[in-house]
Amino acid sequence: MRPIVQISLDLTNIDEAIETAQLAMRAGVDWLEAGTPLILAEGLHGVRALRSAFPDTPIVADLKTMDGGYLEAEMMAKAGATHVVVMARAHEETIRCVVKAGADFGCQVMGDNMVSEDMIEGAKRLEDLGCDFVIHHIGYDERRGIAARGERMPSPMDQLRDVVNAVKIPVQAVGGLSIEQAIQCPQHGAPLVVLGAPLTIDADAFRTASGDLEGSLRMICEAVHAQDCAP
Repeated sequence: MRPIVQISLDLTNIDEAIETAQLAMRAGVDWLEAGTPLILAEGLHGVRALRSAFPDTPIVADLKTMDGGYLEAEMMAKAGATHVVVMARAHEETIRCVVKAGADFGCQVMGDNMVSEDMIEGAKRLEDLGCDFVIHHIGYDERRGIAARGERMPSPMDQLRDVVNAVKIPVQAVGGLSIEQAIQCPQHGAPLVVLGAPLTIDADAFRTASGDLEGSLRMICEAVHAQDCAP
C-alpha cells in the first residue's frame, strides 16, 4: 500500500473544519478525518458537510464505537463516511456488527487498539474479526496523565513494528507523535500517516495551530509520499 496522509480534524465547528480541510487538501493530504471532537460537536452534520465539500475524498469518522455498532456505522456511511472506527475493547459482537454494516453500506472499518491490555493481541483480534485497518493508538489522556506524573510518556512507536508484524492489514500509528516520527511511520511498515493534535492542531484548545500550517503540511505530505512502505 502506498503511503497515505490523513489529517484529523479535531475541531469543534463545521466552518473551521472545512477551512482546515481545504488547506490540507491544497497541501496534498489524501484522507480527511472527522475527529471525535467534531463528531461530538456536529455529529452527522459535520460528516455530511465534509462529504458535500469534498465529494471524492475518503472520509474517516472517528466514532470510537463501543456499542450499537451496526447503527452507528450505517448512519455514518449514509452521511458520507468511507471509513468508521471501532474499538478493540468493544465486545466482539459489536466489532462484527460494524464489519457487517461496512460490508452492507460500502464502508471500510478501522479497528483501534487503544487501552487494550495487550496492544499486539488487540490488533490481532481486530484483524481476526474482519477489520480492514488497525489503528495502533496511545490515548490523549493516558499520555498527558503519565507525563504529568513525571514518568516517560508512552508512544505508539514503542510497539509499532511488533503490531505491524502481527497483522496482515495496514496499520496506522496515533498518539503524540512528533512530525519526524509521523513521517517515519512508512519506514516502520505503517503506511497510513495521520496528522492531528498536536502536530498541526493546538492540543490544548483543539484549534488550528498558528504559523504556516499549509506549508508545514505540504512538506510533510511530500516527505511521506516520496517513500515506499517497508514490508
